[in-house]
Amino acid sequence: MRNRIIELFGIKYPVISGGMVWCSGWKLAAAVSNNGGLGLIGSGSMHPETLLEHIQKIKKATNKPFGVNVPLLYPQVDELMKIIVAEKVPIVFTSAGSPKKWTGFLKKQGIIVAHVIASSYFAKKCEEAGVDAVVAEGFEAGGHNGREETTTMTLIPSVRKATSLPVMAAGGIGSGKAMLAAMALGADGVQVGSRFALTQESSAHDNFKKLVAELGEGATKLSLKKLAPVRLIKNEFFKQVAEAELRGADAGELKTLLGKGRAKRGMFEGDLEQGELEIGQVAAQFKDIPSAGDVMTRLIAEYEQVRKELVEGASFNF
Repeated sequence: MRNRIIELFGIKYPVISGGMVWCSGWKLAAAVSNNGGLGLIGSGSMHPETLLEHIQKIKKATNKPFGVNVPLLYPQVDELMKIIVAEKVPIVFTSAGSPKKWTGFLKKQGIIVAHVIASSYFAKKCEEAGVDAVVAEGFEAGGHNGREETTTMTLIPSVRKATSLPVMAAGGIGSGKAMLAAMALGADGVQVGSRFALTQESSAHDNFKKLVAELGEGATKLSLKKLAPVRLIKNEFFKQVAEAELRGADAGELKTLLGKGRAKRGMFEGDLEQGELEIGQVAAQFKDIPSAGDVMTRLIAEYEQVRKELVEGASFNF
C-alpha cells in the first residue's frame, strides 16, 4: 500500500487505532503500531502522570510511530501538551474542541497533527488552522459524537469535497470490507475504535469486553445530547438517562445524574449496570476477543481479498 496517510505517519497500513478512554493504553497502542498501523494512547481518561507513564512504556515496547489522542476540553490539557512535547511524541490527534488553539504550538515542535471532526464545515476550519489530516467520524461511532448525527457513508464524500487534507474515516469501521468502502468514498485511511476496544491488549475491564461480545443490533443509542452526545450501551444507567430525557430533564439534571467517574466505573472497573458503557454500533458484528495483531491481519487480508474480487468480478449490464 502507498497513500497519503501511510506517507504522513510513516506506517505500513493506513489503519489507526482510536484513542479511546479507558481502552487505549500503551499496550494496545504498541500492539497496533508493531503490526503496521498507528497506535494511539487515549489521554482523555488519564491524569498527566499517568499519560507520562504510558508514553514512557510505549517507547520501550515499540520503535514504530505512535501517537496520543488529546480531547481539547480536558481540564489539564496544558499539562498534557507539555508532557507530549517533552517526551517527543511524534503524532497528536486532537478532538472535542477547536483545532486553532494547539495546532500551531504542536507543529512548531515538529509534531504531526490530526483533528477529529463530524462535519465538512469543521474540515475546512482544520485546513485553515494548519492541521495535517482530519478524522471524519460518523455518528455510528462509540463514545462522544457530533451533534449533526451524520452517518459515515454520508460524511466521507462530503468531507472529501470540502478539503484537500488527507482524510481518515471513522465510525462503523470494523472490517476490511468497511475499510475498502470508506476508501472508495474518498478516505485515505481509517480510524478503528470498537474493534480494538474488544481485544486482548485493550485496557477495558474483562466484564465490559465480554458484554460487548454479546451485543446485538440496536444495543446502543446516542444519549445525553443536552450535554455532549455519547453513544451508550443500553444498561441500567442508560435507562435512567432515557427516562430523565423523556420527562424533559435539563442539562443540569443530566450532569448530576452522570456524576463523576461514571465511564471509569463502567468500562475500566466493570460495573455493567451503573457504569457508562461506550461502544460503537459496529460492535454487534464482533463475537470474539482477539489480539490486536490478529485484528490488523484480518483487516488487511479482507481488504485485499475483497478489493481483488471486486476488480476481477466487476461487470455491469444496463
